[in-house]
Amino acid sequence: MKNNRRDSSIKEAVALHYQSDLHEAPSVIAKGKGMIADNIMAKGKEHNIPVQQDSTLVELLGQLNINETIPEDLYNAVAEIFAFIYKLDKSKGKERQ
Repeated sequence: MKNNRRDSSIKEAVALHYQSDLHEAPSVIAKGKGMIADNIMAKGKEHNIPVQQDSTLVELLGQLNINETIPEDLYNAVAEIFAFIYKLDKSKGKERQ
């Protein structure tokens, strides 16, 4: 999940979904601005989904349609997000042991 945060309120958010065994690339499953972005972020927090802030990437992902697969030119940027999430998941797993 990505967000574009200005001040203390969320202005825009994009949520991605990826299952390597089912999909070739991540796809956009939710996006919105203002209150919709707040709702996306709240739902993500409710489900312990990590958030990374990158206003440029959110702007690019926000141009995609819901359920649209990300284009190849964004693979590297999105791969960095998934690496970030993997590291978080791995460190949380160590904390639980």
